[in-house]
Amino acid sequence: MNLHLEAAHVLRWLHILAMATGGGAAVVALLLSGFEEGREDLRGLAASVWAKVVAWAFRLAVLIGALLLVVLLQKGDNPFVLGRAFTIKLVLALLLLGLSEMTPKALAAGKRGSALLVLALFLATTFVMYNRELFISASQVLPAPQATAAPQGH
Repeated sequence: MNLHLEAAHVLRWLHILAMATGGGAAVVALLLSGFEEGREDLRGLAASVWAKVVAWAFRLAVLIGALLLVVLLQKGDNPFVLGRAFTIKLVLALLLLGLSEMTPKALAAGKRGSALLVLALFLATTFVMYNRELFISASQVLPAPQATAAPQGH
């Protein structure tokens, strides 16, 4: 059994874990915001969950993603080379982080629009990274290796 762990693999796993935590907690906070309408004892719970779980999970995901990018670049891998997927992911992730920072105040005021938009950005970001090959242009696709017959000796 090979237990050789590279920093890039560990950071990628932590990045995915932080993003999944943030996305899942965003769904929970949205559900809680729906229950707050009729119950005074639950008022402010969704904003609190968002500020303490969702926002921190997305902050950690961005920080770990930046560290992962540095490690990959030092290793010689450049995620910007193939396709536009990584650039699109960065733009979506920065929008997601910025909007996530403003969402607790909106949830405290009983408005769910920004929380729904953060969830949509989270889903779009994960879609882009899962389907990276959709964002590669035809000129960037490497040709498949051709099998050639070895010359026969006399």
